[in-house]
Amino acid sequence: MNVNEALEIVGQTNPGMVRSHNEDSITFDPNYGMAVLADGMGGYNAGEVASGIAVSVLSSEIRHRLDAARPEQKEAGAGDEVGFALLRDNVRKANLSIYNAAQSQPQYAGMGTTIVAGLFYDNRVAVAHVGDSRLYRLRGETFETVTRDHSLLQEQIDSGVISKEMARLSKNKNLVTRAVGVDAEVEPEMHVYDVMVGDIYLFCSDGLNDMVDDEDIGATLQMLRGNLTLAASQLIDQANDNGGRDNVSVILVKIKASYPAPRGWWAKLLSWFRN
Repeated sequence: MNVNEALEIVGQTNPGMVRSHNEDSITFDPNYGMAVLADGMGGYNAGEVASGIAVSVLSSEIRHRLDAARPEQKEAGAGDEVGFALLRDNVRKANLSIYNAAQSQPQYAGMGTTIVAGLFYDNRVAVAHVGDSRLYRLRGETFETVTRDHSLLQEQIDSGVISKEMARLSKNKNLVTRAVGVDAEVEPEMHVYDVMVGDIYLFCSDGLNDMVDDEDIGATLQMLRGNLTLAASQLIDQANDNGGRDNVSVILVKIKASYPAPRGWWAKLLSWFRN
């Protein structure tokens, strides 16, 4: 089965109840198994520019490359799969584009963005993330965080300085230790995970999880797993009902069916027709 038939993807973004404009950017495309979410930072709309560049670079480059190669194929000489390398290399490319724009245009000085991106292929998902935008997974009755924030707060939790319960009350939630576009180089954290039919993946900006506890996010997905559009709306409404202090964005991906990569002689035949 093609990936676009195996996935259901919906996404929504909202400025929240306090901010005058939205510095989050999202895009998704079931035809390529792609979901990208970025949360920009910087004054005078610079955050909006940074997140927009990041999403544009990743989505356009992924589409262009996957029109010519399958994501599970190995890159010549490198050994990495095309899908994995696409995410990693184009986060780096977006980083340099944002950094150069900030260096050349004073109104954009210091701008940057978080990013969390997924590419679904061959019954797996490759994930790249930088900063504190998150990926969660609902599998059966289990709801858990897939990514770990690149933030001061997460470092304090990891080192035992504060507990997770104390972290919920911290005022340092938005201090990221890694961001796209702030420095000339950035290294995205990369992982590949097996998926299962029925899984729901939630990509979100911190405007959701800062306003809504993980337990409530998970309960909402459990209750509305049969209606992703309603689930996305409900999550945003919950964030806004709790104060909506930041922009809030969500992308939900449900695995409806298996989507293994073609194997053996059939794969070779498909490859021959592509060339």
